[in-house]
Amino acid sequence: MKKPKKLKKISNKGFRGYPVATISYYGPDNKIATKVAVGIVAGENEMPRDLKRWFKDSEIRNDLMVQDAILEFIRQNKVKSVVIADRIMGCPHEEGKDYPDGSKCPKCHYWANRDRFSGEINKRHI
Repeated sequence: MKKPKKLKKISNKGFRGYPVATISYYGPDNKIATKVAVGIVAGENEMPRDLKRWFKDSEIRNDLMVQDAILEFIRQNKVKSVVIADRIMGCPHEEGKDYPDGSKCPKCHYWANRDRFSGEINKRHI
């Protein structure tokens, strides 16, 4: 995955303390990201205190307007460290919101039987 240059630059600084911004991309498959979620984590072992999402019908990772909005969100939250996932983390649709809990997304067949962290096919669910 090619990270947007501005975000890559700040994520390459490594851990510099809390709060931490976590950036995860989601898409209909492992090639195209159509959603980005940015969570702000205030301290170790804490859940995100703030979460913002951006959506697009096409590739979102190199969209300069979205990148600038993410950078502004990071600035507003006085983030010291940024972590960017190294792959697309799964379907952009949300269980319970976009489709019923406990079922598979009807729009993203690529992710139906895959582990969202590894991208590997989960043979138990085929």
